[in-house]
Amino acid sequence: MAQEDVAAANGATTAVEKAVTFTAYKPQLIVEAHKVGDAVAFYKAVFGAVETGRSLYPKRKADQELPHLVSSELELAGTTVVVSDVSDAKTGTMPAILETDDVEAAVAKAVAAGAVKVEEEVGGEGEGGVKGKVTDPFGFTWIFVAPAKKSEEEGNKEV
Repeated sequence: MAQEDVAAANGATTAVEKAVTFTAYKPQLIVEAHKVGDAVAFYKAVFGAVETGRSLYPKRKADQELPHLVSSELELAGTTVVVSDVSDAKTGTMPAILETDDVEAAVAKAVAAGAVKVEEEVGGEGEGGVKGKVTDPFGFTWIFVAPAKKSEEEGNKEV
């Protein structure tokens, strides 16, 4: 039905034959040239990310001790995040929300590793409770939130 709606909206007379299925969402964090390794080390140390893949430049200069890391895939809180070297794109920020039982400890650990705490109002119960926000050394904003509490009356509440 969705395929027919898309085709009708585009003025087509026939329905789209094959549905498109997305199997994963992988946010990409783009960092300054030659800082992918530093960013990966930061995310592993602070957030407990696990590196599941990496790409290196195929050629390295003779004076370099280690090959230059182009990109890395990290497993973080059940999601794959890709950290990449800047190419034609600009570095930027993509806020990410990480749920944790200890927001204050998460903020403290990130700040101790070089992140900067961003002052923000603490949300009420309806807004997910305690929040903390930091900007890491590579310019990305991370928002820490406590899990939303469920009551027996509410069941699974969307936040």
